[in-house]
Amino acid sequence: MSNQQSTYLEKYQGSFYGVLRWHQLDELWQIIRNNQQSYFVYQVGEAPPEKSISSKKLEFFVNEINTLLRKEHNENYCGIVYTDDKNNPTFIKIYDPNNLGSSCSSGSGAKPFPGWTISIDKPSDLQLAFPPPQNRKRWWKKIFSS
Repeated sequence: MSNQQSTYLEKYQGSFYGVLRWHQLDELWQIIRNNQQSYFVYQVGEAPPEKSISSKKLEFFVNEINTLLRKEHNENYCGIVYTDDKNNPTFIKIYDPNNLGSSCSSGSGAKPFPGWTISIDKPSDLQLAFPPPQNRKRWWKKIFSS
């Protein structure tokens, strides 16, 4: 694993601030648009990107994800976007409004993956780095092993 990928995984597990209000999300998008950083946009479950995206593609993604979040997370609050730094974001987690998981599963240690990440570091495959718990596989094998 490259240094950049291990940095990505360290940041992924780091501290994040919730973007709780829609106006805060607007502010975050504006910072991203104005930032001179190169960003990687990663859809979790797909192959991680090899290259950062152009500012034009980043603008397109931000517009599209913003539309999707506001349409499909039909709430008067945001609460499904998290960033490592509100003023100089280097890592953003965006949760899919249609795949938020359940708070009941929070005690199991298995946390749902975000739908997308935006980062300055080259992403690692999160599903390979953090495989799901094996207890269900063991249970399944036990039932059908006899």
